[in-house]
Formats: sequence, C-alpha cells, structure tokens
Amino acid sequence: MKEYIELQTQFCSKIDIKKICTFDYETIIEGTFPIYHKSPRFIFVKEGKGSIVVDMVPYELKAGVLLSVLPWKCTQITDVKEPLSFEIVKYNYDVVADTLKSSSSIRDNLSVLKKLEETPYAFPQGDMEKEVEYLFLRIREEVGIESVMDFRERKSYEEMNVIMQISSLIIAFCRAIDSRKEVSCKKVETCDNRILILRYIYMHLSEKMTLEKISKQFYLSRSSIRLYIYEKTGLTFHELVNEMRIMKTLNYLLYTDLTLEDMAPILGYVDAAHISKVFSHRMENKITNYRKTYQKVLNIMNIEERKLAYQLVEYISRNFQEEIQASFVADRFGISIEDMNRHLMIQVETNFYDFLNKLRINKACELMLCSDMPITDIAIEVGYSTVKTFRRNFIELRHVLPNQFRMVQAELVN
Repeated sequence: MKEYIELQTQFCSKIDIKKICTFDYETIIEGTFPIYHKSPRFIFVKEGKGSIVVDMVPYELKAGVLLSVLPWKCTQITDVKEPLSFEIVKYNYDVVADTLKSSSSIRDNLSVLKKLEETPYAFPQGDMEKEVEYLFLRIREEVGIESVMDFRERKSYEEMNVIMQISSLIIAFCRAIDSRKEVSCKKVETCDNRILILRYIYMHLSEKMTLEKISKQFYLSRSSIRLYIYEKTGLTFHELVNEMRIMKTLNYLLYTDLTLEDMAPILGYVDAAHISKVFSHRMENKITNYRKTYQKVLNIMNIEERKLAYQLVEYISRNFQEEIQASFVADRFGISIEDMNRHLMIQVETNFYDFLNKLRINKACELMLCSDMPITDIAIEVGYSTVKTFRRNFIELRHVLPNQFRMVQAELVN
C-alpha cells in the first residue's frame, strides 16, 4: 500500500477553527514519519535528546532548542536518544504576518519574517531562554491547553494580546539566531530539493501557478514534479494548489471584510465565481453560508490600504514592459513614492524598482526559453532601454549571464 507524507490540518485548534493560537504539550519516544505542516508552530524542547530533519536539513534536539516550523515545511524526527518533551504553540501565520507588516517598523519586521524563512532552528540561552519560557507561559495562560481541553474564559482583547505574544516570540527567536555562534546542523549529503516544492507553491499562490513555472524554478521536468507531488501527498498538482488556496481563503473569510472580488487576485483565482466554485467543491458548503457561520473574529487588516496595495501590484504587473517610473506610478495613485514603497513592501515584500526588475527578468527568462529572440531584442521587449542595464539586473537576480542561462536551460531540456 502506498504511504503518503502526512498532511496536518491547517487550523490551530481541532475544536475551534477561529482560534488564532493554541498551546499544547507533546512527548516523543521514537522516530516519526515525515509530515507536512499546514499550520505554523514554535516547538520548545523541554527535555530529551534526538535529531529532527526540517526540509532536508538535520538539527540536534536537546533541552532549550526552539524550532520554528512554517506552513508546508516538512519535518521528521529521525532519532530519539532520550524521550523528547515539547511545548508547542501553533498560530495563524497570515494573521500574525499581516500585523507585523502593517506596523510602523515595517522594514525591521519584514527582515524578521524573512529570517523565519532562512532557518527553523534557534538555541536561546541565559536571559533569552528565560524570555522564551515566559512567553510560552503567557500564551498558555491566555489560551489554555488544547489536548486536555483546558480552555480559559475569553478575556477582553484576547486576540490582540495573543498576536503580541507570538510577535514577541518571533523576535526572541530571531535574536537568538543573531546571537548564536554555531548551529548544530549540517547539510544532507544528497539533497533532494523536491521537498521544497510544496513550500514554494504556497509562497507564490497569488501568481499564476503552473507546472512549467515550477519546472524552471527547480530545474525539473513537469512530469517529475507532477509525479513527486502525487507520490508525497496523494493529490494532483491542481488539487494541491486548490487545497492551499482554500486554506488562505478560509483565513480571509474569518479575519477580513474583503469581498470575493477583492480576494480573487490576491489568492490567484480567476474571479469571484471561481472562488465560489472551488470552495463549494472542496468544503461541500456554499461560501456565503460558511461566512455566516464563522463570522470574522478579528479585523487586523486596514482594508482600504490593502486594496490600494493590490491595485499597485496589479498595475505594475500589467505595465512592467512599458517605460514606467516610480514617480509616474505614485502620481497615478495619488500617493508619495515613500507611501507607494510602503504598500509594496506590505504586499510583495520589496520596493518599486526591485519588484519591477523581478517582473522584467522573469519575463526575459520566459522569452529566452520559449523563443529564439536575440538577447538585445529581449532586453527591449521586457522594458529595458539598454542591454547593459538588462545584463546588470539579470546577473543580480539570476547570478549568471543571460546567454549562459539560455544555454544551461537548453541543455537541461535536451
């Protein structure tokens, strides 16, 4: 019988799907099978010794280790030398990330979120360890213990307080990373980077997601990617994409006032009707009924600002091949360049010129792979006024010359 990698539920709580955060304990006495996590979590090791692999990289487990596991990361405990006891905080990543992105120190908070992407492992010591212990205790006191249904009476401002505690935990995690001298991990000798495919899809859901696009990103054939996804999840490529989009759709239904028309471009749907169709098929419930049943519990997004951010992204995405400048786009939307960059940082985590160059270089790669156009013509076609500028930006983003990229990709196809 075929054994698929387990897919955990996306919700923090099995009892109340509206919960933004839950606290629990877990004890592991032997190795586990691989598992893809749909809901992010912090895992604080209280006792024991062993090893865990997170997306191909092994890490040592011992008392004091703090792990951060993001959505669609794959983990497996491969060795248990002494029984492992954990404290676990699960949380809604989208809610917390949007709150951090919307704060005044946006650049610092974006670097914090990116640091979570870079490593899942921290080993806080001294005062830092005491701070982590304190934050776990505060969260437990606020939300109770999930597995024994020790739910506390809801306090005023509970959701915002929980978000603040998790944000503090994220910052403590990042500070522990910055202060460490070495990490107890090593790269796997034979890396199978296919395990990163699911995380990549999840992080790019707002874009048009195709097998061809993933094929170029991971230097694999479309059939290999399709087969890998099915072997590991039991889902087809399109079923997996819809599953991930439904997860994000549920978050927007619970925590925002966005209409289906507003959600469609954010989540990669064609239109509102497409959302309704996919949702009804997957959830066996009409989307309007779902929203009535689970009214939003916390509106943490400034809706008008988010709409403006989406409009900016859509406009730049449609016009990047033209000679557009930051000042022109800002004036078109009646805002300053600084405000425009702030909105773009919230939505795409980069400023105007970096986002513009990314779109142009991605289009150039597509043209190099799908046509025989000369490099010079491609540079002009994607919006650059000179080949020199195109080449400089291409090297910065792809770390290779345009003609070398074309040759390598041609060899891989053949």
